[in-house]
Amino acid sequence: MTALAEARVDVLGIRHHGPGSARAVRAELERLRPDAVLVEGPADADPLVALAVADGMAPPVAVLAYAQDAPEVAAFWPLAVFSPEWQALVWAGENGVPLRFCDLPAGAVLAGAARRRGARVVTDPIAVLAEAAGYDDPERWWDDVVEARGHESSAHPSAAAFAAVTEAMAAVRDVSGGDGPDEDRREAHMRQVLRAVVRDGAERVAVVCGAWHAPALDARLGRLPSAAADAKLLTRLPRRKVNLTWVPWTHSRLAQASGYGAGVESPGWYHHLFTAPDRPVTRWLTRVAGVLRAEDLPTSSAHVIEAVRLAEALATLRGRPLAGLAEVTDATRAVLCDGDEVALDLVTDRLVVGEALGSVPRDAPAVPLEADLVAQSRRLRLRREAEARTLDLDLRRPVDAGRSVLLHRLRLLEVRWGVPADSRVRSTGTFRETWTLKWQPELSVAVIEASTWGTTVAAAARAVVERRAKRASLADLTGLVETCLLASLPDALPPLLADLDARAALDQDVEHLMAALPALVRSLRYGDVRGTDTAALTGVVDAMAARVCTGLPAAAGGLGDDAAESLLHGIDTVHAAVALRDDGAVRDRWLATLAELADRGDVHGRILGRAVRLLRDADRLPADDVARRLSRALSAGTDPPATAAWVDGFLAGGGLLLVHDTELLDLLDGWVAGLGPEDFLRVLPLVRRTFGGFAAGERRGIGEAVRRPARAGAPAAAGTAGAADEPVDEARAVPAMRAVASLLGGRGEPS
Repeated sequence: MTALAEARVDVLGIRHHGPGSARAVRAELERLRPDAVLVEGPADADPLVALAVADGMAPPVAVLAYAQDAPEVAAFWPLAVFSPEWQALVWAGENGVPLRFCDLPAGAVLAGAARRRGARVVTDPIAVLAEAAGYDDPERWWDDVVEARGHESSAHPSAAAFAAVTEAMAAVRDVSGGDGPDEDRREAHMRQVLRAVVRDGAERVAVVCGAWHAPALDARLGRLPSAAADAKLLTRLPRRKVNLTWVPWTHSRLAQASGYGAGVESPGWYHHLFTAPDRPVTRWLTRVAGVLRAEDLPTSSAHVIEAVRLAEALATLRGRPLAGLAEVTDATRAVLCDGDEVALDLVTDRLVVGEALGSVPRDAPAVPLEADLVAQSRRLRLRREAEARTLDLDLRRPVDAGRSVLLHRLRLLEVRWGVPADSRVRSTGTFRETWTLKWQPELSVAVIEASTWGTTVAAAARAVVERRAKRASLADLTGLVETCLLASLPDALPPLLADLDARAALDQDVEHLMAALPALVRSLRYGDVRGTDTAALTGVVDAMAARVCTGLPAAAGGLGDDAAESLLHGIDTVHAAVALRDDGAVRDRWLATLAELADRGDVHGRILGRAVRLLRDADRLPADDVARRLSRALSAGTDPPATAAWVDGFLAGGGLLLVHDTELLDLLDGWVAGLGPEDFLRVLPLVRRTFGGFAAGERRGIGEAVRRPARAGAPAAAGTAGAADEPVDEARAVPAMRAVASLLGGRGEPS
């Protein structure tokens, strides 16, 4: 207590992530020239301080702490260029002044010694003071108090403002009653670090902390507890072994509450305020115009000039020295966006929030897995970017093949830097892959979590495959086999194939086998695109196909609608897989199985119709045989819903067959025309679903074919040649003609 009273300690209470605070801190440090600086932040992060001014460090960045025994337990302390703490770090590094973090160690935070700042009752004390002064923008209040009005009354405006903020915070704390034991521990630790710095000989100390804590550190207010009281408060402080490092951060993540500082709603705007050398409003609205022009929205220089004038006029009417975010937003909405909220949202996303990804030096502490990932990314020319970008890969090129392998391995590790363009991970049958790449800060934690599996990306991915295989279903195993080939993990493949073969031999559910087969065939057919040896996979694929052919006839009998639907999906996928396999023996056995199904009487109509269609497309059934089977299915003695199911199975997937095969079309047309009213209503939903699945051109072609008068055997219809001799009842036709004329825009009278 005595040492603190005798030393010169200047407490700079700031607003986290505030450009006005950052400018004031920088100016005050230049004036004070302290011989030691303390900054609110985890005390065990002191070894990271020197990296703040190292080559390659560019905010936004964050201090990351993670538990050694559980990397998923982590915390971030983010900083932007407009963060006062960052400016203190940079100033100390540039001037060779020792700097220490003074808040509770990260080991204590992760052990549960303190809750995150978001649990506080007063999350932004500067906002409380700004609201009391009639401001809706805390940064605008700070700028007005510190940088505009301060020049009028003091040679050192920042010093006077910081003293005033400390006194105001003391009043706010008196009213609120404090934040409880968690905040008390934090402030006790800050004071203990301050005492240690003074004992080490520092005579002029500057403390940069949240304005809320300023009264608890300023001895001039006469409120500081004794060192003994603080030591008692910190007795038995829980600790956890942690590792700390710098990681890149983004502006969008700063827009969320995190770390020791609350989030800010407009990081892009704050960045602009801090970095704009002059005329911030004019420069900002010029940038807004650039964003709108990039989206082909008409925005001229005259628009910008008028928007600047409006923003300045609004500031004058509202009694503000300069236009703030509220004024430029109103001007943007009224002049540049013409009241269009969609365009304004675009400006908010691109500029007000913005997206910027920081970087950290190469020699920043990193887990071995991160180091391996960085090395591979550099070799493959993959940059970590906050903006999403599309990456098209040609797998015949070595660099693109390497990129594909890395991205697939990272997906195994749940590090989703890249997301494939489709749900099936790759475009089957091509040499191309398309990915969307976007690096997000939380991926740094994902990399650390994945490091528990191995020290390299390949080793960790292989370990994950081995672990998943122990608990995987048959379908999951086949997916793992495909993933192993995509991720080029040949060492993990042999035991996986052995397990898959054994599991398939024991699995009696044919649908499980049918679901597993397509992924294996894709792997076998296209694995060589990456130069992977898939010879061992051939026997597994052929054995599984044989089991499917053996078990399918028994599984297809006596199924209800839902079960038939599920099995039908399996038949379609297996048929596509067999075609992809392109092996004569496998194909012949599969088609023989379908022929067996097509001749059965106890199989659901949809499966029967589908089997006939697949056999016809494979040239295993002649056209007259197909017509005979369809005619039998459409016969009068067959239940209409069963007939509709047969038709649905036969036609599902495309209607060109009916466009070109008039005999089949006549049979179907005659069946529909011969249905009674009740039967028609019963089958209408299923038939409608069948035809609704056809492409628009196919439906149009079928309609034109039905209207063709020359079709032999077609049922006669009014208006066709076959019905030309039938008399027309004009009295009954006139109302219908009037209705049609009205619908077509006429006067309701037939011509």
